[in-house]
Amino acid sequence: MDELPIVLARIQEIINGLVAALPGIVLGLITFGVFYVAAGIFKVTVERVVRRSGRTGSLAIVMGRLARWTVLLLGLFVALTIALPSLQPSQLIELLGISSVAFGFAFRDILQNFLAGILLLFTQPFWIGDQIIVGDFEGTVEDIHARASYIQTYDGRRIVIPNAVLFTESVIVNTAFPKLRTEYQVGIGYGDDIDTARALILEAVDEVPEVLSDPAPTAWVTELAASSVNIGVWWWTESRRADVLVVKGKVLTSIKNKLVAHGIDLPFQTQHVLFHDQTEETDGDRSRQREGWPAGDSDIPKSRSIAASLRQLTDRSNNQSTQQ
Repeated sequence: MDELPIVLARIQEIINGLVAALPGIVLGLITFGVFYVAAGIFKVTVERVVRRSGRTGSLAIVMGRLARWTVLLLGLFVALTIALPSLQPSQLIELLGISSVAFGFAFRDILQNFLAGILLLFTQPFWIGDQIIVGDFEGTVEDIHARASYIQTYDGRRIVIPNAVLFTESVIVNTAFPKLRTEYQVGIGYGDDIDTARALILEAVDEVPEVLSDPAPTAWVTELAASSVNIGVWWWTESRRADVLVVKGKVLTSIKNKLVAHGIDLPFQTQHVLFHDQTEETDGDRSRQREGWPAGDSDIPKSRSIAASLRQLTDRSNNQSTQQ
């Protein structure tokens, strides 16, 4: 029973402390509410400014959210100093620094992707709708978020790539420019006239209306191959992949039909294979053998087993003749 007055006194002390701190707490809540409203207004303002500057909608959303959280954090800082006068600003800054370090270590990858996403949205190396290649993935950019970017592959799948990968690795942007060059090697026979074949190839390419005239198509000999004279053909189209593939099919069809119609040979790759079992009587005798076959009009070399059998038959015939 002696402890009851102590407990009651402690409760009364706590209540008195809360009553004394109540005005500061109410004022702190009101202050935070003002900052909360201001954060929403600031968010909308930042989004409008970013959109008017010609940036993407994703960047506007990210920057708006970042501005809002910055104002809210500042409002929380001010509200705490008002509600708790004993809490010094230096203590809040120290606590905020320690928390930031711990938060940074715990969410390092997320923060890395977030910062990379902001830098991508600022620098804009590619836009939504661009067709890019990154690593083993290729497709059309669907959207760029703060943490990751979405790419739709040409076969209808979605690839989620972390922004840190896009920011640190090489990215090929196929649609960065409106025109894209395509190259193909056409092989003609060694007996065909090169200038005639080049003229026919360029004529065939010009007959495809989707091929751009500026820059003009070109064709030059690139290789004297084993079975053909290879002529490299270059032409320009719109940079979208669908345009490139469709026009390429039309160009190759036109070239093939044009060359065949004018008697230009389109040779198949050929190889000569010589079989030699290395068990012949004349093996190593270069006066009688060439590339596995005998030289001149001599008999075709026989394998050692066949030659031995023939010698045995000859010996038997000679012995029988002698006995008779």
